[in-house]
Amino acid sequence: MEVNCLKEKLQKFNQDHLLQFWDEISDQEKSALFKDILELDLPEVTSYFSKAMNFLNANTEILDSKIQPIPGDVFESLCTSTPAKLDQYELRGLKEISEGRVAVLLMAGGQGTRLGVNYPKGMYDVGLPSHSTLFHLQALRIRRLQELAEEKFKKWGQIAWYIMTSEATHDTTLTYFEKNDYFGLKKENLKAFKQEMLPCFTFDGKIILDEKNRISKAPDGNGGLYRALKSRGILEDMLTRGINSVHVFSVDNILVKVADPVFIGFCLSRSADCAVKVVPKRSPTEAVGVVCQVEGKYRVVEYSEITLKTAELRNKDGELTFNAGNICNHYFTLDFLFSIGNAHESDLDLHVAKKKVPYINEYGKKIIPTSPNGIKVEKFVFDVFKFAKNFAAWETIRECEFSALKNSDIAGFDCPSTVRKDLLSLQKKWLLDAGALSVNGDVEISPLLSYAGENLKEMANGKNLQGPVVLASHL
Repeated sequence: MEVNCLKEKLQKFNQDHLLQFWDEISDQEKSALFKDILELDLPEVTSYFSKAMNFLNANTEILDSKIQPIPGDVFESLCTSTPAKLDQYELRGLKEISEGRVAVLLMAGGQGTRLGVNYPKGMYDVGLPSHSTLFHLQALRIRRLQELAEEKFKKWGQIAWYIMTSEATHDTTLTYFEKNDYFGLKKENLKAFKQEMLPCFTFDGKIILDEKNRISKAPDGNGGLYRALKSRGILEDMLTRGINSVHVFSVDNILVKVADPVFIGFCLSRSADCAVKVVPKRSPTEAVGVVCQVEGKYRVVEYSEITLKTAELRNKDGELTFNAGNICNHYFTLDFLFSIGNAHESDLDLHVAKKKVPYINEYGKKIIPTSPNGIKVEKFVFDVFKFAKNFAAWETIRECEFSALKNSDIAGFDCPSTVRKDLLSLQKKWLLDAGALSVNGDVEISPLLSYAGENLKEMANGKNLQGPVVLASHL
């Protein structure tokens, strides 16, 4: 395609400014820009901008009159379930694992920018005695679960691990796992795949130039998962492996129960095609989305979409009415994921994120803005809830399963020091429950020794444990 033809095509979509520096760049740079533009599906990406802005304008209303809590018939809580029922769920989940029907899907496209590093967040060392990273901890939890399932059912089932990366994190992530020999997992059971990229826009819908010869792009949000699963061949790979249950979560949760057999067993017992794990909100004003119903459809409502009066509503037992805090922890069947990829992905909501996007101004100078000047269009992973035929929600305990790593220690919350403290506090509880007389200092338990507090009595009972130490095998 000649440049004049390309310009005509761009003009149809009001994007011909992308060629404004054509006469100033080298032949190599022209080739790069040409390729960048040709890779764009202009009708689609420009419609994304319009659709996202329309969704933003249509969803400025307060939802107080339309919102309803999760119905009791699709909701269960770990806190109110009997030990017998929890054991039943766990056994069912472990059986699914032993049969090789479980996959873990980790959303790990983000860099640790807010942590002050320029590498994938999953590689961050939070300062544990073992110096384990988030990736390392999750890998060891997978290994331990495979062992637990084999112990129960005398059958070895592999847990397939899929990691959604981005352009910024893909190669670094793969190199990290290769250098660490996949932390003892089989290489063929780990597959990394990139999420899609979308161009960044000005507030009036013009695609932004990052350089004279390069379009500014950003990952399409964690909801880009569904398109990537189909376009990268991951759904077909799951089908070939005989996967049924897929546990999806974000990389930043240090306490995540990877492929949680209790959660999986709960979902299987209800024949759920789509399910969510939630924690009770700390307060009415906690800045977290809540899982609920809006006009009969399941969705996540952000705290800014309801009034304080509605957020403060309480039930007769004193619990908040809208209490199901979203922690980005989901269960999907493979059939459900195929249905999204084949029938519903194009119907996902598109969200507007106003960001500070570096750009080339009309004089060809690179500008680093100090205030939001552009729009990134994003999809959210939970926007598929409305397509579920059999939705379910499982409430768990925050202190046992959710502590997010998002900020540097300067913030004082959701940071390395808080997630480290939360993990060590949980493991201290496990040891005391197993009969330890005292636990002092940083006493860390390797996931290979214990996935969720099991297998510790011989090591802990009647003993005084002193850190810093990593408990990795029986003394």
